[in-house]
Amino acid sequence: MTNQPRTIPASTSASIAPWLSVRNSAEAVEFYKSAFGATEVFRLDSDGGDGVVARLSVEGAEFWVSDESPENFNFSPQTLSGSTVRIILTVPDPDAVFARALAAGASQVYGIVEEHGWRLGRVVDPYGHHWEIGRPLR
Repeated sequence: MTNQPRTIPASTSASIAPWLSVRNSAEAVEFYKSAFGATEVFRLDSDGGDGVVARLSVEGAEFWVSDESPENFNFSPQTLSGSTVRIILTVPDPDAVFARALAAGASQVYGIVEEHGWRLGRVVDPYGHHWEIGRPLR
């Protein structure tokens, strides 16, 4: 065994993708499809069909969704009564995506505004995750 650091194969690039723990993951996947136009890149259904592990993509920006598993220290915002992260979804037309999220069942935290060099608004999804939807001003 050597102490040489492991390198990432040339065909793989580094990335960070949030993994959202929710209650009712199958329902949450459908919400993210409706709210953000997400597509399924990968999906593994539970034996009962009510839970999933899914990798979703919004125009190439990927994230994962699965049911919370407190036994593995993965808690949903509903269990925690809040979340420890916010997600920033950068899109060309934040107004349209913001409206689409509200129509799909998200709740407005604050409306679209222009400040700090961004056009940005914030919603909370039905599973307790906060999404800032915006784009930098040019």
